[in-house]
Amino acid sequence: MPVKNRFAELLPEITEWRRDIHMHPEILFETHRTSALVEEKLKAFGCDEVVGGIGRTGVVGIIKGKSDTKGRTIGLRADMDALPIFEATGLEYASKTEGAMHACGHDGHTAMLLGAAKYLAETRNFDGTVAVIFQPAEEGGGGGKEMCDDGMMERFGIDEVYGMHNWPGRPVGSFAIRPGAFFAATDTFEVQFKGKGGHAAKPQETIDTTVMAAHAVTALQTIAARNADPVSQIVVSVTSLETESKAFNVIPETVTMRGTVRTMSEENRDLANKRVPEICEGVAAMMGGRAEVDYVRGYPVMVNSDEQTEFAADVARAVSGECIDAPLVMGGEDFAFMLEERPGAYILVGNGDTAMVHHPEYNFNDEAIPAGCSWWAEIVERRMPAA
Repeated sequence: MPVKNRFAELLPEITEWRRDIHMHPEILFETHRTSALVEEKLKAFGCDEVVGGIGRTGVVGIIKGKSDTKGRTIGLRADMDALPIFEATGLEYASKTEGAMHACGHDGHTAMLLGAAKYLAETRNFDGTVAVIFQPAEEGGGGGKEMCDDGMMERFGIDEVYGMHNWPGRPVGSFAIRPGAFFAATDTFEVQFKGKGGHAAKPQETIDTTVMAAHAVTALQTIAARNADPVSQIVVSVTSLETESKAFNVIPETVTMRGTVRTMSEENRDLANKRVPEICEGVAAMMGGRAEVDYVRGYPVMVNSDEQTEFAADVARAVSGECIDAPLVMGGEDFAFMLEERPGAYILVGNGDTAMVHHPEYNFNDEAIPAGCSWWAEIVERRMPAA
C-alpha cells in the first residue's frame, strides 16, 4: 500500500494546521494554545473520547474501530512543544513569539498525527482501539514521563506505542529505524569548584579554582578514553565554565562547570555517574580545594522493541518503498519513558535537504506529511485489521 490517496487530498488542510502551529510556538508545558487546538480538532473529527490535562497539558484522543474483538489498544504519540530559539527562516508563517520557534518539527509531528486521527475517525477500518497521544515538554521537560506518571497507559489500556520524528538529510518521506538502543540517555552535571580567591599577580596566596576546572575538563575525557569499553558509546562534554568575576586580574573563589553525558547502556550510565564526581572531587582535593557535584539523570536510553520495530519497518517499506537501518543517535528522546512502560517502536521520516533540527533556519518539510500520516494509519490498520 503506497501513500494513501486520502492524505494527498488532506495535504492542504494539514499543511494549514502545521503552519498555524508553527506561527504560535509554545515551550515545555506551556502548550495551552496548541493543546486546545488539538482538543478542538479531535472532537470535531468525532473521536469517541478526548481528554486534556494529562501530564499537565497533554491530550489523548480515543478512536474505536468497527469492532473490538481483539481488544487491543495502540498508542500513537506526537510531541507539541517548541524550542527557546529565535527563528531566522524569514517565512511568511514564521514564529510570532519572540525567542520561541518550532526548530525540531514538532509542529509537523502534531499536524501529521491530527491528519491520521481525522482519517482513522472517518474510516474506522480496524478492529480495536487507537489512542492518539499529544505530548508537551519533549525538549528537556520530560513530558512523556509526566503523562505516564499520570497513569495514561493504564487509564486507556494502551498495549503498545509508536512514535515518529522527522530527519533532515534523508529523502522526503523515506524512513529509517533500528531495533534495540536507538537514542541515548541524557544526563547532566553541574560542579562547583571552591577554593580561595585573590589577586592574579599573587597566585601563591590563592587556591586557584580556574586551574582546578581546567584540569577537570581534561580529566573527564578519561571516562570515555580509559574507563569505558572502547567499542561502547559514551560522550562526556563540558559545555560551560562560569565565574563570579569578569576581571582580568582576579582569581575567582568559585568556578561553576556544566556539562552533559550521553550513553547507550545502563552500564556506561552508572560508570559516568560514579566517575564524574570522583574525578572532579579528586582534582579539587589535589589542588587544595573542593568540588560539589550535582549529577542529574535525565532521559533514559530509548530502546525499540524487536517485534514492533520489524513491524514498523515493514509498514514503512509499504508506504514509501524504503526503510533503511538508522544509525545510533546520541541525542535524547523522552519517548524513552513510554517505551519503558510498553513495547513499541520509534521511526525517522525523511525531511529532505533542510537545515538540521535545533537550527534557527530549520523548517519542517510539508511534503513529508502524506508519508507520515500514511505510516500512522497503516500501523493501525495492519496491526489491528478489521474482522
